[in-house]
Amino acid sequence: MKILVVEDDPPLRRSLIATLESEGNVAVCAETGAAALAMASAHGAGFDAIVLDIGLPDIDGFEILGRLRREGVSTPIVILTARDAVRDRIAGLDMGADDYVPKPFDPFELVARVRAVARRKAGYAARTVHVGALACDWDAGCAWVGDRRLDLRPREWAALKALAGRAGRVVERDHLAAEVFPDEETPSPNALDVHVGRLRRKLAPDGPRLSTLRGLGYRLDP
Repeated sequence: MKILVVEDDPPLRRSLIATLESEGNVAVCAETGAAALAMASAHGAGFDAIVLDIGLPDIDGFEILGRLRREGVSTPIVILTARDAVRDRIAGLDMGADDYVPKPFDPFELVARVRAVARRKAGYAARTVHVGALACDWDAGCAWVGDRRLDLRPREWAALKALAGRAGRVVERDHLAAEVFPDEETPSPNALDVHVGRLRRKLAPDGPRLSTLRGLGYRLDP
């Protein structure tokens, strides 16, 4: 995909570009609202998605969003915001944003959200993810290894979603814990290991290998 990244913070911009390009995308940057308007207005049809920071130094991101939509630019837009107020999120969606991601965020989650809005714009959404013999249907909440359906508890399912969505990449322990225990700030030290161990046993012997990388995290190997 070709993605326009509108972000004025240099470290965050570099991180977004690196993550997007590591996933095989082409990232084009705009550091100001004026530059974003010029690029998106002229080339909106050429971008598969736009990542738009709301807190820009020259033009408010909401104004950019509104102007693009009024001009007929239908490119999917994911807004980045440090604002926690629900009304700001609602305002962005009502003005035509396709999704929003509050700061701070995991860059790989942002990339997944960008992929999702681009798929919806194209008229389809991937229901099933395959990792080797493993097939996961996110909408139905089911997973199979070959013809064998996996009986997964909610925490195991959350771990599988996080790992299968990043198959072949290391998922840091803290990031995985945040997705497996979203309602707990400090789960017990071995709680994550327990659920990962159960998931590993249910994937075996014919499913993809779930590897533990000490000091780093976990990886589901294709």
